[in-house]
Amino acid sequence: QVQLVESGGGLVQAGGSLRLSCAASGRTFRRGAMGWFRQAPGKEREFVAAITWSTWSGSTYYADSVEGRVTISIDNAKNTVYLQMNSLKPEDTAVYSCAASVAVATTRSADYNYWGQGTQVTVSS
Repeated sequence: QVQLVESGGGLVQAGGSLRLSCAASGRTFRRGAMGWFRQAPGKEREFVAAITWSTWSGSTYYADSVEGRVTISIDNAKNTVYLQMNSLKPEDTAVYSCAASVAVATTRSADYNYWGQGTQVTVSS
């Protein structure tokens, strides 16, 4: 069984930064991809970023809405994925969830096999 546990959410002022972490356990991920998605109240879940597992550095993908403000990275030794978010805006407020895909990195939530519980990010104006 795979477990994904997110941390690092919280309340931050607009323009601030947060780093989210997603610790994976239960299996060794050396293939597939990890993704971050978010869901704001009353809205559908949306893709934020994804990264492929790789021995060296994985390929990364970003939603247009966060491109240039967000960086996704992997620490292979710790089986942990990070989402560094800078220049945060009130519209970034959402529950952020990490997900694991045993296949390829995609922007579709349906392609991910495992999900964490999510962590709340609130950006005040």
